[in-house]
Parts: sequence; structure tokens; C-alpha cells
Amino acid sequence: MDISQLSNYSKNLCLSLYFLLLVCCSPTLSQAQQSPDELYGELFKEVQLSGIFPDSKTFPDCIPLHSPEAILQKYQAQKADTDFNLKEFVLANFQLPKSPSVNFETDTTNDVAEHINALWPVLTRQPSDELKGSLIILPESYIVPGGRFREIYYWDSYFTMLGLQQSEEYQLIRNMVDNFSFLIETLGFIPNGNRTYYTSRSQPPFYALMVRLLADIDGDSILNTYLPQLEKEYAFWMEGEGQLSTTEPAHKRVVMLEDGTILNRYWDERPEPRPESYKEDYELAESSERPAEELYRNLRAACESGWDFSSRWLKDGQSLGSIHTTDIIPVDLNSLIYHLEVTLADAYAQAGQKNKQLQMEEKASQRAEAIRKYCWSKKGRFYIDYDFVAQKNTDKFSLAAVYPLFVEIATQQEAVRVSRKLGKDFLQPGGLLTTLNNTGQQWDAPNGWAPLQWLAYRGLMNYGQDKLADKIAQRWRDNNIRVFQNTGKMVEKYNVKDITLEAGGGEYPVQDGFGWSNGVLLKIISEQGLP
Repeated sequence: MDISQLSNYSKNLCLSLYFLLLVCCSPTLSQAQQSPDELYGELFKEVQLSGIFPDSKTFPDCIPLHSPEAILQKYQAQKADTDFNLKEFVLANFQLPKSPSVNFETDTTNDVAEHINALWPVLTRQPSDELKGSLIILPESYIVPGGRFREIYYWDSYFTMLGLQQSEEYQLIRNMVDNFSFLIETLGFIPNGNRTYYTSRSQPPFYALMVRLLADIDGDSILNTYLPQLEKEYAFWMEGEGQLSTTEPAHKRVVMLEDGTILNRYWDERPEPRPESYKEDYELAESSERPAEELYRNLRAACESGWDFSSRWLKDGQSLGSIHTTDIIPVDLNSLIYHLEVTLADAYAQAGQKNKQLQMEEKASQRAEAIRKYCWSKKGRFYIDYDFVAQKNTDKFSLAAVYPLFVEIATQQEAVRVSRKLGKDFLQPGGLLTTLNNTGQQWDAPNGWAPLQWLAYRGLMNYGQDKLADKIAQRWRDNNIRVFQNTGKMVEKYNVKDITLEAGGGEYPVQDGFGWSNGVLLKIISEQGLP
């Protein structure tokens, strides 16, 4: 659906009818789709704990060849047989998922930008009218990251869109914004990804930034066009705000602090093993002395952050068993919600809703002040997450500190101090470290990630720290190009400390593709050029 040429009124009417039609014609999750662990119960648990697939995400992504009821009937009838083979049973009743770029061969005569432009169609998925296992079908085409990630991911997509903008793939950007709007309309929020097993959590709220990006293409009236979805996105993150009290200071994603300020945290609705990492979560809980539900909730909440996993969330800074994500007021999340509030205020202004505009501007102002109060560490001279249970900043220095610069709520003095710390401790030959801790978790040293490099670059540029910003962008660009020239691949994350190696660490091997790395590199090349 190309709405770019319609009047503002027509766009609103067209989108309203469009989303209404999609919602009415789409079966609800409760009617048509459940998470695979709910659908298959005992069979799911046995498959996941058996380790028959090295990657725990494989089985949740399988496509059933028969109805779940028929598969479970066969399983109950056959499982006690002496010659029963679990893997053979799964292969007879499910189709294994395929990687998006499995048959793609790099043309080594292309430079990296040509490679990425050739890769976009490979990573593009077209809408379908058939349910496919755990996949939630979307109405428009979209980009998947690559590798084991065969579906859209919420915050990944914004950085992918930065590259699509450079490639002038404007309609694909419109389609992706409409897909996320569809998810807001049907689910009430944007899930981690379009899988049924992701519908208990979201990811960092970049929807407003996506709408802003589309406004750069189609004009500022786009803010008014997507105002209903922006409001619903905000309502999701602020659910329970009105029921907080000194005796009940936290509810889902909202927390009331000691002075009455309300800020946000990451959360997940289901305190259970993640279906896509079932074995890992189950075994961690078995070896832990903590209540299993508490551990599962905090693991899942870290997944909502996108930083799964990082020493940011670990109470002892090292062991995953000490994870306490839900105790933490994250500086990045609250910066993004501040940006959402500012975007809503601008959209209300366009819609002529003056009272709502003023109310939202006040909320944004209060949040900016609260972020500076609670997340600026005078001792560390850096933005650091706030532990509202311990009532103090954590001691974990991370690149989340660049978000207040990116959304422009830091003071100039704070920005200069963040810049100094980044240049002194975070900057490495291949870009910026994610944190200063080497724990073996993928969102820690020595790894660097494309979205954080871009946010740091833009944030520093916002405050006149151009020299360091350029150095970060150029080192990241050169590291990406070096790996591409050596391997023919763009990958999910990079080792920024030892640029002779590919990055590693975390729950799974380095993935190739790769949506957000492609997007950020194209954006950096557009500003810095090729080396």
C-alpha cells in the first residue's frame, strides 16, 4: 500500500480502514496461534531438553506438517515403543526451518555497499496468507536480520531502515512501519519479533524513531498519520502507571521512585524458560538456588532490553545466575520513551490537540530531568543504570550512556564527560566496546554492535564532539570492511579489540546477514565515505 501521495486526511482514513480490515481478517493469537511450548507441552519439553538440535531455536521455528492435535496423538501412542526415536519423530512431523541467506553466494568483485544492496532481496520476506508454525504473518514485506533470525526483530529494524534509506528502498521502509503498526493494532504492542513465543515481551521502543525516519521521506504529516499507533505504543509501556504507590512501587514496566517520579524498566509477562532457549534456561534454573520464576522473569526481561546478555544486568557482574534486570531503571529505555513522548507532543501539535501537546511536553520534560537525576553518576561522571531496589546506580559502565546524547537530554558538560570516558576506556581499534567487562556474554567486551556505534556517533555529533565521533565511525567502518573482505560476510557483531578475529561469546555462534550491520555501515559510508 503506497500512501505517500495521499493527503493527510486521506492517509489517516486509509490507514484506519487498512488496519481495521487486517485486524478483522486476522485470527487472534488465542484462536489460531499459541507459543510452541503451550501447543506441544510434554513433547516440546522433551525435544528441547534432549539436545537433538544444537540450537534451541530450531524446534520452535519448525513448521508442523499436521495439526498439533494429530502430532500429539501420534506422540502419545508411540513414545513408549522400544524403538521410538525422538529425532526421527520430529523430522517426520515437522519441516525444519531454513536460514534466510543459506544459498546466497558473495560476488567478490563487489565492494561492501554493492554486496549489501544485493543482499537486501535475500533478506526480504513477502507477506503470506497462511499460518506457518510459530510465525506471525505480517501484511507487508519486511527484512529479517539473517542467520538463525528468520523473522523481524523490533529494534533491529530501525537500524536496518537506516540502510534501506541509503539504498532508496523507501517502499520497504513504509511497509515495515505498517507491519509494526499492524502488530500494535492486533496485539496492543510490538513484540520482540513476529513469533508467537515472543508475544510476552517487546524490545527497545524504536517505533517513534521509525516514524520519524519515514517522515524524513514522506513529510512531517506522517507523525499525525501514525498518531493512534504512537499512543498505543506509549500506553503499553506506561500500563499500570496510575496504580503505583509507596507500598506497590512497581508494576510491569513502570516504577515509582522514592520522590514519586515514574520511570520504566524492562519486563516479560511469562516467568518460564524461553522456548527458543529452553534448555539453557532450564539448566540454569536447575543449578541455581534462586526461585525459578524469578530467574526466568529476569532472563526474559533482559531479552526485552535487546542486551541478552550483559554484565549490565548481573548483580555480581559475572554470573548469569545473578541476573536482576527487573530491579534496574535502564538509561537507554527511558531515553527512548522520552523520545516517544516528544514525538507524541509533536504529533498532537500537528493534529491541533493543544492540551495533549502541552501535557506530553511536560511529561517529556519531567522524564528528562529524572534521567539526569537518577542515571547520571557524579562519581563515575557517566550515565549509568539505576538500581531502584538498592537505591543507587549500578557499577556497570556501558554504551547505554550514549542514549541521553542521542536524544539530546544530556547537558553539554555531561556530554563532554561521556565523550572523555568513551575515548579513554571504550574506544578500541575496531570501534567501541559494549561494556568494560569481559564476561563471555555477547553484550560485553570485547564485542561491538552496530546500533551502539551509530547511536554513539550521532550522540557525540549532537554535542560537537565531532573528532571522536568521526574516529568511532571510521574504525567501525574499517572493521566491517576488513571482515567482509576476509570472509565475504557482514556479521551480527564484531570483536573491536582484536581486529584479526571475528567476534564471539554468547549463546550462539556469530550470525551472518546481517540486517542492522548492513544498515549502519551504509549510513556511515554515506557520511564518512569509503576508506
